[in-house]
Amino acid sequence: MSSKSNALFIQHVDTFNYHFYAEHPFDQTRLHMTQDLLSRVGALQPAQMISPASASLEALQLVHRPDYVNAVRQLSEPLPDPDWILKAAAYGLDTDDTPYFPGMHQAASAIVGGSVAACDAVMSGRTQHAIHLGGGLHHAFPGKGAGFCVYNDASVAIALLREQYDARVLYIDTDVHHGDGVQWSYYTDPNVMTYSIHETGKFLFPGTGFVYERGAGEGFGSCVNVPLEPYTEDESWLECFQDTIEQVTHSFKPDIIISQHGCDAHALDPLSHMHCSMRIYKEMPRIIHQLAHTYCEGRWVALGGGGYEIWRVVPRAWSLLWLEMTDHPLIKQLNEAPLKPIPTAWMEHWQHRSPVDLPQTWLDNVNLWEPMPRRGIIQEHNTKVKNIALEYVR
Repeated sequence: MSSKSNALFIQHVDTFNYHFYAEHPFDQTRLHMTQDLLSRVGALQPAQMISPASASLEALQLVHRPDYVNAVRQLSEPLPDPDWILKAAAYGLDTDDTPYFPGMHQAASAIVGGSVAACDAVMSGRTQHAIHLGGGLHHAFPGKGAGFCVYNDASVAIALLREQYDARVLYIDTDVHHGDGVQWSYYTDPNVMTYSIHETGKFLFPGTGFVYERGAGEGFGSCVNVPLEPYTEDESWLECFQDTIEQVTHSFKPDIIISQHGCDAHALDPLSHMHCSMRIYKEMPRIIHQLAHTYCEGRWVALGGGGYEIWRVVPRAWSLLWLEMTDHPLIKQLNEAPLKPIPTAWMEHWQHRSPVDLPQTWLDNVNLWEPMPRRGIIQEHNTKVKNIALEYVR
C-alpha cells in the first residue's frame, strides 16, 4: 500500500476555532502539533490533505433535533439574545465542560463535515483510508451537548453512510471515556455495531458503557462494551481489546470501520485514571488496520477524540495512527527501535510553549515507571469483563 495514494488527511480550517475558553482542557494546539510532527518526519504531504465542506443543516438533523441545531446557531452569535442564554441549560450548553461560545455552530459544523467527507471518500472508493483528527466528538446527543461535544460528527457520518450506501458500519471507540452518544444513537439498529473500550463508568464520565449494555429491539447484540478497571496497563488493555474486537468484527462483518482514537487512557492524561503507555496507541491502529483489510476491503476511517495531555501524548499518539494508516516506513522502524528519537527540530519548535519537557522518543520507556500496585487484581477483573463480552458476541 502506498502512503501517497492510499489515505487522505482531512482538516477543515474552521476546526481550529472549536475553542471553549482559555483554560479549557480541549485545546486544538494538539492538532497543530500533530500535523507539524508528521510534516517534519516527511509523513504528510500536501497532496494527501483535503479541506471538506461544512456539514449542512439537513445532515446535522439526521441525528440532532431541529430545535437543538437552532439553539446552537443562536448561541453562536457574538452577543446571543438573553432569552437564548436562559435556554442554554436545557441544551447542555451552559456547563464548565461544554459552554456555548461565539462561532460554535460554524466550528462544530466544520468538524461534522470533515467526518462526513472522510466516510464518503472511503465508501465511494476515492481512497481506502481516511483520517479526520478534528472529529470523534462522541458525547453529543440529539438534543443536548455534553463532554466537550456540541455535534456528534461520528453519528451524523454513520447516518449518511446508512442512507446513501446502505452500509453495515462498525464503530470502534478507543477513548478512555465511553462512546455514549454514538451508542445510544444506534442502540436499536442491527446494521450499526458500536464497540467501546474504556475506563469503567463506575468512576469516570459519562458513567455508562457497562458490559450489559448490548443494544435493544432489533439491535440487541449490536453493542459491545469493554469497561476496564482504573490503572489498567498496556498488557491488559491490549489483551482485552484484541480478543474482543477481533471476535466482534468476525461476527458482524462490516462494510466499513470507523474508529475513534481518543488518547486519554495514557498514564499522563489528567482526566482519567488509567496507566497505559504510548504502546497501545501504536498497537490498536495496527489491529484495526488488519481487520479493515481482512473484513471490508480496507475501508477504514479514523477520527480523533479526547486527549488532554496535549504536549507529551496526543501528537505522538495521533502521528502513530497516521503512520500506521499509510504504512509509513517509520512505523516499521519503531517495531525494532521503539525508543527512536523524536525529531529535534519539532521539540525545539514547541518546547518554549510547553509547560513540561517534551518527550524525546516515540514510545515511552516504561522501565523507568514505578510498578503499579494491585496489577494482578486489575488484570484478573479485566479478563472477567473481557470473557463476558466475548460470550455476548458469540
